[in-house]
Amino acid sequence: MTKIAVIAGNSSEDLAKKIAKKIHAQFVKTELKLFPDGESKITLKKIPKAEHVIVVQSTYPPVDTNLIQALSLISHSQQFSKKITLIIPYMGYARQDREFLPGEIITMRVLAKLFKAIGVTNLIVVDIHSLIGLKHFKITKQNVSAIPDLAMYFKKLKLKDVLVVSPDQGGKERAKKFAENLKVEHIALSKKRDRKTGKVQIINSKLNHVVGRDLILVDDMISTGGSIIKAAEFLKKQKCGKIYVACTHALLINDAEARIKKAGVTRIISTNTIPGNTSIVDISNTIAKAMV
Repeated sequence: MTKIAVIAGNSSEDLAKKIAKKIHAQFVKTELKLFPDGESKITLKKIPKAEHVIVVQSTYPPVDTNLIQALSLISHSQQFSKKITLIIPYMGYARQDREFLPGEIITMRVLAKLFKAIGVTNLIVVDIHSLIGLKHFKITKQNVSAIPDLAMYFKKLKLKDVLVVSPDQGGKERAKKFAENLKVEHIALSKKRDRKTGKVQIINSKLNHVVGRDLILVDDMISTGGSIIKAAEFLKKQKCGKIYVACTHALLINDAEARIKKAGVTRIISTNTIPGNTSIVDISNTIAKAMV
């Protein structure tokens, strides 16, 4: 009997296949049919034969569709095993981890209750936007970092006098860890965001020490690209060298990729937690190690 089976959700099939290969598990492909009204119909292409079932499904846009597919796969998996690990490489709703304004629903708390009720025994996420969100989950959980994998990629590039930059103070620790992997310096910009409009403003003064240096803007995720664009425009005015962007999750909503490059960014490098043009860094090995 195969000890472990990896069930691939539609949003993470390639990553799930890589994870299954690395942990020598049975790989179970799923077939998805979307009806005109938006309903999802999922069919497993083979029956899992395992003591431990792993479901891999990122919940990037369409977030609710991918989420309901994850819940369906988990529920169905209970037929085969009582030990169910859910791997959500990109966790949607992670920014809704607390009440910022009166009356706001903490959606991460809702998801935590859903996952536990439906049978998840273990949760693995990658660079979740806020660790506060994980506190709502009353199951075994683990957040793994893609920083070493991303940094390893940048080690291969021939950059000039590299400086790692966080687009805000909230990502300072992330930039520090990235810089430590590259053995270079790091800084964090200061920004101000309007909670109601979402408008971002960089509030730093002139930065003389970025002049002529190649920069790596590091973030956990890029959605519309507002923060990265503001940071890149500001840094270009400081007469820096080339600007690269490194992020774990590249959502790149609408025309974000084009707008980021227009702001002066040479290249965007992301991981395969979300498939796309920029997702060239594979994090399957990092996730596989977390399974041990």
